[in-house]
Amino acid sequence: MKDLKDKLRIAVVQAEPVMFDKDACLDKALDIMVRCSNEGAELIVFPELFIPGYPFGMTFGFTVGSRTAEGREDWKYYYDNSILLEGKEIAMLKKAAMELGVYLSMGYSERDAVTGTLYNSNVMISPSGEVMNHRKLKPTGTERVVYGDADRDFFPVMDTPWGPMGNLICWESYMPLARVALYEKGISLYISPNTNDNPEWQDTIRHIAIEGHCYFINCDMIIRKSSYPECLNAKDEISELKDIACRGGSCIIDPFGHEVTKPVWDKEEIIIADLDMNKVPASKMEHDVCGHYSRPDVLRFEWEDK
Repeated sequence: MKDLKDKLRIAVVQAEPVMFDKDACLDKALDIMVRCSNEGAELIVFPELFIPGYPFGMTFGFTVGSRTAEGREDWKYYYDNSILLEGKEIAMLKKAAMELGVYLSMGYSERDAVTGTLYNSNVMISPSGEVMNHRKLKPTGTERVVYGDADRDFFPVMDTPWGPMGNLICWESYMPLARVALYEKGISLYISPNTNDNPEWQDTIRHIAIEGHCYFINCDMIIRKSSYPECLNAKDEISELKDIACRGGSCIIDPFGHEVTKPVWDKEEIIIADLDMNKVPASKMEHDVCGHYSRPDVLRFEWEDK
């Protein structure tokens, strides 16, 4: 491993998106970035699909073999509030990251510039203006009726003063070989933008931190039933949601599987923490998953990097 900068001040943003409103989500994100920077944050992490929100509980009128006109209207509304990688919103986030001198990880619904497909995506931006995009390999469950499978931007890893930084979105972390693809690139910062507030997930993130001997950045969001726009047709579906449909649970786990910060539930909060990056190489003494604790002569892994 290359030498790592000893300390990283990170801000994990557990926030509620302004549902289905890309402009308001962007304004909120830019405001939070300034607040995090004022706290000395060097890396700011936002949840999955923060722009324009995760459509929790909605079916968009899909059933096996049929769709509804009302569901199509809701999907088009969500589509209109999704954003382009090369669009003005990402440009504004890039400008803010450069002006504040921070690294940024942002989850968003990506509208393809050529086709009509949406992707569940995450973008990493450096203070120098480098932009790396990642599209979720396999949308989870009925997310598949909203987003397409990634066709590019599979496993980007950004070089930082604290070591390589990569991300897998929510249940991508349950794809063992996807994790290995990041481990093989030597990541020290494993970012997980997600919408996964179940208790089993809290066990998963500890396992992955130990497996990869990296920091696991668990960034979830808050979604309230009251936050959905009144204009949606899916009022009956939304009415069945709990008042807090997604409870959060964001936290940071160190390379030994220990809590740096405890999970935060049922509220918005900016989690500020100082990470001791010396723990990353130190933890690899007895277990280096793609180094001395591997057997490439017995087990081989190949993947396409595009």
